[in-house]
Amino acid sequence: MKHPYKSQGLTAFWDSAISAVNSLELSGLYERKFDIIGCKLAAAGSCFAQHIGQALKKQGLEFLDLEPAPSFLAKELHKPYNYGLYSARYGNIYTSRQLLQLFDRAFNQFVPKDNIWRRGQGFVDPFRPNIEPDPFVNAEELVELRRLHLEKVQELMRQCQIFIFTLGLTETWFSTDDGAAYPVVPGTSLGGDFDSARYRFHNLSYVEIVADLELFRQKLQQINPDCRILLTVSPVPLAATALPRHVLVSTIYSKSVLRAAAGWLAQEYDDVDYFPSYEIIASHPTRGMFFMPDGRSVSKAGVEHVMGHFFKAHGLKPDDGHQPESQPQQNLEEYEQDPVCEELALAAFNALKEENKL
Repeated sequence: MKHPYKSQGLTAFWDSAISAVNSLELSGLYERKFDIIGCKLAAAGSCFAQHIGQALKKQGLEFLDLEPAPSFLAKELHKPYNYGLYSARYGNIYTSRQLLQLFDRAFNQFVPKDNIWRRGQGFVDPFRPNIEPDPFVNAEELVELRRLHLEKVQELMRQCQIFIFTLGLTETWFSTDDGAAYPVVPGTSLGGDFDSARYRFHNLSYVEIVADLELFRQKLQQINPDCRILLTVSPVPLAATALPRHVLVSTIYSKSVLRAAAGWLAQEYDDVDYFPSYEIIASHPTRGMFFMPDGRSVSKAGVEHVMGHFFKAHGLKPDDGHQPESQPQQNLEEYEQDPVCEELALAAFNALKEENKL
């Protein structure tokens, strides 16, 4: 008798694809939908996306960076000032709503009312509160630098040929005034003052995430018709949850929803692809070997393993070095350590709580 499973390859069956294979030698996890070589690549997303961007640069691919560090800034200060982390200096974009609103802010389609937070005696940008180690001395400087930044974001969206976005969270905080989405709750060490009348917590649903990304795709196509989107999901667990439940339960919910949304979009649209970085790191066949002792941070070996799958699917080896002469190899050692992450402000709060300092 004939049936569809008879024509399936070995990777379609658990026994042959997983049980009979060393977890470090799993293959066939990803087949590219489109090429990246020779394309202008842009990256954004949650903290894990920083690793992806650095790997693309190290590989020598054409990775866009429209807000490079100024020549006078010492190299050891590039990372603390968020230079070289992404294709523009937008900091971490954890949610689909942040991404959509970044596009709208860059193209003057959305101007949030609550757009300056206080930190101590200075000021921070609520949408990238960790962009510099110290707050701005005056609000005028913040506003001007943000204006220049959003101009670069607009330029980036027009230039890039493949936009890589790493989904990180479903949990977010909104302004009750106009729905502006923030990367972190106001009131942490990063700035702002929490007021339940002004800010509300929201856990984005599958339907909302799909709608956000479909609208982002539609708007991106309007100004850059040939740009394609590559989605991935961060394997890094939540640092904290705002829901009245265990952080592990919230993590599994969040990653499951993000994975489902990304998978549907990649299935629905020819110009959207999905790369399984989450599965490669966090699925149980790897037995957690790619996580650091905290069970949250991904090791350097884990990042290299993930990107090895990605580059192999594109016919590249990690040391191929396709760097064009106009883009000399960068010293990326400082970027291979812990990524810059606003979520750590929540972990710091927990540490203070345990020490009875709050």
